[in-house]
Amino acid sequence: MYKIATLNKISPVGLACLSDKYSVSGEVSGSSGILVRSQDMHEMEFGKELLAIARAGAGVNNIPLDRCADEGIVVFNTPGANANAVKELVLAGLFLAARHIPAGIAWESTLTENVSKTVEKGKSQFAGTEVLGKTLGVVGLGAIGVLVANAAQALGMKVIGYDPYFSVKSAHSLSPSVKVMADIKDVVAESDYVSIHVPAMDATKGMFNAEIFAAMKEGAVLLNFSRDKLVNETDLLAALESGRVSQYVTDFATDGILNKEHVICLPHLGASTAEAEDNCATMAARQIMDFIENGNIVNSVNFPAVSLGACSGDNRICVITKGEPDPVRLASAMFADITIKAIAGGTRGEYGYALISTGDTITSVPKVDGVVRVRVIQPDEA
Repeated sequence: MYKIATLNKISPVGLACLSDKYSVSGEVSGSSGILVRSQDMHEMEFGKELLAIARAGAGVNNIPLDRCADEGIVVFNTPGANANAVKELVLAGLFLAARHIPAGIAWESTLTENVSKTVEKGKSQFAGTEVLGKTLGVVGLGAIGVLVANAAQALGMKVIGYDPYFSVKSAHSLSPSVKVMADIKDVVAESDYVSIHVPAMDATKGMFNAEIFAAMKEGAVLLNFSRDKLVNETDLLAALESGRVSQYVTDFATDGILNKEHVICLPHLGASTAEAEDNCATMAARQIMDFIENGNIVNSVNFPAVSLGACSGDNRICVITKGEPDPVRLASAMFADITIKAIAGGTRGEYGYALISTGDTITSVPKVDGVVRVRVIQPDEA
């Protein structure tokens, strides 16, 4: 039986997807897999039994990806599983800013007498604008960005977008009337609202900085429901003070921006719906099972996507490599003495993966330079 450790509270709907080959525990030691949401894992030590970590969500900055790859631990995430939940909160943020709702509620909550009369007299100070006919710039057109773009267009907004890694899948999902532009500065220059939907990594850290703010349309609203590290807070506060950015709406409260003027902070509610938690946990559980039982990798963030489908009674050999340009060639040479029915593989950066299907019994595994880990899967071994 395989042991799966859970960090944070994982949806029972997702855990119910685990077959009777699995037991669930809060203890990481001795586990074959870990299901996690937001707990910081950077200081955790992993046992040799650990094969995979699945993040029930999209962001993986709480997981030491490089160390996991070096130890042959495959890390999964669940892109798109919480996309609708985040999209709906982005739209809520759009309306909060457009109609000055938080400021109005805060003011009204201070009233103690003659409330109705005072409200009617003072409500004009919170008059806002309608989003109909306004331009929304969407930076990042992945699963969430596409949903936001399409929904905003349905509200009557003009939508333009930017994504240097715009995928074929996203292109098929995006409304054809959304104009995708080649330069982010062109997008922010035309937009009344700018919504960020890019992953947090070294290349995107602080991408919204003084240079981008200077290019923005005067008085634009910036919405960030992606990650706080994408915005340089010092430059943002300067842009808010100058009026270049009229409001900042974010799902990430930090010491630098909480309670600052013209900032609306939400308590990281993007994926906090029952439906999103169920979807993410279900997807994460199924990905871990598919890898443990079949060796297939889908939606990994540190290894390439490789799949040979279900085992169907054959044995599988999983070969994880580092610094090897052709994992398939290497794996084929390592197991040249067996009958290989099928083999697939690829690389992601310096890390590689090869998956072999064979009807033969594997009696020994050779040690080869460049190989991080080899695992043999036998049907019903759990």
